[in-house]
Amino acid sequence: MTASPVARLRNEKGVTTAEYAVVTAAGCGFGGVLIKLLTSEWGQALLKKIFDFFLALIGLR
Repeated sequence: MTASPVARLRNEKGVTTAEYAVVTAAGCGFGGVLIKLLTSEWGQALLKKIFDFFLALIGLR
């Protein structure tokens, strides 16, 4: 016996909220990793190389 679509929707009431919570937690974790990476000495050198490359590409260096 299958449940009606209305009964199925009622059973999944909190699913959307849980999905938002998981995505928010993943985004915060990814942001933390990016901050740690880009504030490190290696990350700063990488950013400098990228900016120097693009400045040279458009003729400002």
